[in-house]
This record gives sequence, structure tokens and C-alpha cells, in this order.
Amino acid sequence: MLFTLKSVRLIDTRPPRKIEATAFLNEHFSASFPMNSEWQRRRQPEDVPTPVAVAVSDFCRRAKAMASPAEVREALALLSEEEDFRVRTLTDTEPEVSPLGPFAVVDMLRGTAPALAAQRQTCGYYEVVQELARVREEKTPAPVATQVPTFAAPPPGPAPAGDGAEAMGQGKADKASRRGTESVQERIAPRKRPSAPGPEESVEAEPPRFLKRDLPKPRGRFTQVAAPKASYQTLLRVEGRDILDSALAQNEHRFTLLKALSEHYNGAKGELTLVDLESALRAHELMEALATKERQAILAAYTEHRGAAGRVGWALGLSPSELQRLTSSLGLSAEVEELRERFRREALGSRHLTQRLDLLGRDKYLADLGLKKRFTEALRKELEGLAREELQGAQDLPGLALAVARKHGAPQELVLRAFERLGMAGKLREQLAANTHHSVP
Repeated sequence: MLFTLKSVRLIDTRPPRKIEATAFLNEHFSASFPMNSEWQRRRQPEDVPTPVAVAVSDFCRRAKAMASPAEVREALALLSEEEDFRVRTLTDTEPEVSPLGPFAVVDMLRGTAPALAAQRQTCGYYEVVQELARVREEKTPAPVATQVPTFAAPPPGPAPAGDGAEAMGQGKADKASRRGTESVQERIAPRKRPSAPGPEESVEAEPPRFLKRDLPKPRGRFTQVAAPKASYQTLLRVEGRDILDSALAQNEHRFTLLKALSEHYNGAKGELTLVDLESALRAHELMEALATKERQAILAAYTEHRGAAGRVGWALGLSPSELQRLTSSLGLSAEVEELRERFRREALGSRHLTQRLDLLGRDKYLADLGLKKRFTEALRKELEGLAREELQGAQDLPGLALAVARKHGAPQELVLRAFERLGMAGKLREQLAANTHHSVP
């Protein structure tokens, strides 16, 4: 399909900036738009990998030409899956010029200079590209493979019309001669009809064309609109106590309660805030009940997760700042710190070697308690002493780990992993090699 310059000038009823771009389109349109396979979809927009689409969207944002996800996927649908690595190579760099949209990215991957692509982006060139690619996709019919069946040669026709008796006599003679040449087995065998040959398999299938379009958003009575929010005064009235009571039973702390109520109620000055929520709770004398529930939940979570604040926040659905703010407002800072100090002492004073080796693999937990450095240094000194005692009888590092593990009732894998993590493996191998060299006569 070839679009002439006349079809482009039909859209000159746009702002003056678009009309000024006509000269540029006239210069490049005829040379760049034979509408061949260069601007034809190679896949469906939904098949574009999400990481590739996100990378192109971020590249366009940095190139000062933000595009919608649908437009990005529509542009990347013009590329095949094998070209995705080239897209990532381009988007990992900083844009040389601006603006550059998703269709400009595709054009640059096909050899267009960045400066020319930016000029095309400015004058609306790629809007025409997008529309023409969509029109081509709609107008191109689905491929229908023309299959010409082949037929077997027709059987010999009947004898020419003539004397009936003569034709019958000739048929009997032919049948008798055929029987004379056939064996008994051939005569009694079942007759097979010749099967008609199937369609030729050499017809080469054309690449599929995808005609699916992005459907418009629902409008009119099908539009999904959020329900209007009620006034903040509703929460302060008598019926507000029942609303807050029901919400308290379903939410564990004030931050989830705020999120649930802000979807249905406004605040005193716009959106519902935490100050508005606390004021409504105090007005109905529900603040103390909420504080008691929050206090029990926080202390129970710190006990369950052995003082790890990160896991406590994850379990309660709180960010670190929200957890710290809630703990301070409830006056639990001292109790929480006492719990964490108890678990610190337990971690440092573990009697069994297996427990200490297991804690070595929990880096985040040790860092959360603030004792990762102290713990690793203490464990390194202990393992150096244990390895020194078994060094004489070991031949290699796994054998040394096995000797230490057997003596102290710990798994060999944990001891060997500790040697590697604590940076002891290289030194121990040198010592084992030296002992083996000296023991050889």
C-alpha cells in the first residue's frame, strides 16, 4: 500500500506546528514509506516482554518524549524477538538527542541517525508511521494458502457406443484374459480403491499477520467511576462510632485503618489524614482500644521474629518509618529495645556450634540486630582454634571440616561453608599443604 503526499496533506487542519512539518514529510515520506515489511508487525503487542517495554519507556522519558505503555508495545511489535537484545543495548545508554519516542527508537535500530530521528519526532513523522502501520494491519487480509489438489489419471473410458452384443463380448474376453494372468491369491484378495492424493505440502506458509487492535476504554454507562466519598463529619456523628468499631475489628493498626477509611471518606481539609482519624477515634473514645490492640500486636511480632525489626514491619504491613513512628507513639521504644537486646545476647551466647553456624548464614537478621561484625569476629576466632586442634590429622579442607564437625556434633556442610564465608579457607589450605609436604618422607 503506497500512501501519496496528497493523503498526508489532508491532515493540514491541525495546529500551525503540524502544518510547518509538511515540508519535512514531503522530503522524507516518499523515500521512507513504501509500506513494505519494514513497518509491519512481527508479533502482537501483548507478546512484547515487559522488561523490554519498561526499558524503552524509561529511555523515552529520559529523551523527553514520554509515551503510553500501549504506544510503546505497538512500536516494539514492529520488531522481532531476536531484536530485543538490540533494544536493550540502545536503552542502556543515555539519549544523545531529544525528543525520541518509541517509534524513533525502532527507526534508530534500523539505521536512522539520532539527529534525524529527533527531527522526525518533532514534526509528527512517527504519528503518520503509527497510523499507516495500523491501517496496513487492518487492511491486510489473512493469508489463504492456495492449495491445488492433484488428481490421479482418470480410468479408461467406456467403449464407444456400438453394438451392445459386441461390447459385452469384448468385456467378457478382457475379464477372462485378466483372470488368466492373475494368480489365485491375487483374485481372492480384497480390492483396494486408489486413494486420492492430498494437497501439495510444498506450499510455503506465509508469516502470520495480527489484526488485533487495542480496544478503546469503556465510555458512557459502561464507564467505571469510583464512588463519591462521604464527608468527614459522618465519622464524627453518632453513626460514626459503629463505622469505626467495624473498621477496628478488621484492621490491626491505625495505618491500615487509615488506608481502608480513606477510600470512602474525606478528611477535614481534603484527603483523610492520620490526624483526622485519631481525632475521630478520640471523639468516640476508641483510641485507647486501638492503642492496646497495636501494643499487643507489636510486642507479639517482635517476640515471634526474635527482635528483627524488618520482619516485624513486613508481618504488620508497615514501612520502617511507620513502624518506628507507631512504636514511639505507643511508648514502646524501651520495651522493644529490651526485647532486641535479649535476642542479641542469645545470638552471641549460643552454646551449640550448630546454632552459631546456622546464624552465620542469616546475614540480614544479624545486621538488623546490629551485631553482624561482633558475631562474625567471635565465630572466626572460635573456628580458628577448633581447626588448629584438628590440623595435624587432616589431608584437605573437607577432611578438616569433617574432623571439626564430628568432634563438636555439627554438620560438615555448615563448617565448610563457615570456612569459606569467614575467609579462612585460603589460609587453612596453605597450612594443610605445608603439613602434607613435611609429613612426606
